[in-house]
Amino acid sequence: MDMDESVSVLGEPLMMCGDSPVTGFFRDSKCNTCKDDVGLHTVCIEATTEFLEYSRFKGNDLSTPALGFEGLKSGNTWCLCAARWLEAYEDGMAPRIYLTRTHKRTLEVVPFDLLKNYAVDLN
Repeated sequence: MDMDESVSVLGEPLMMCGDSPVTGFFRDSKCNTCKDDVGLHTVCIEATTEFLEYSRFKGNDLSTPALGFEGLKSGNTWCLCAARWLEAYEDGMAPRIYLTRTHKRTLEVVPFDLLKNYAVDLN
C-alpha cells in the first residue's frame, strides 16, 4: 500500500492525531490514507460522550472494547471517516476536529469552511 502524501487540510505536514489508543488507517497515530482506505479515515476528531453515543446508535460502536481495541472515551482523539463526520454534521452531532491533524483528502468529501467551523486548533 502506497501512502498518500502526509499533508493536512492546511497544506502543512500532517501532525499526529492520537496514540492512546493508536489511531489511523495505518495505525501510525496519524490520519494518513491511501487508495485502499475506501472509508477515508482522515478526520482527526476529539471524541465526546454525545458523539460516541451517536456513533454507536448509527452502528459504529467506537466506545466498546473489542479485539485488542480499548474503546474510545470522551477526550480521546481519533481518525474518523470523512463521510461519517459529514453524516454526523448533517445530524447535528459533529465532533470538534483538529485541522493540523486532518488529512487533505478530507476535502474531497467535506468543504474546508465546514471543517473550519469545528476546528479546535484554529487561531
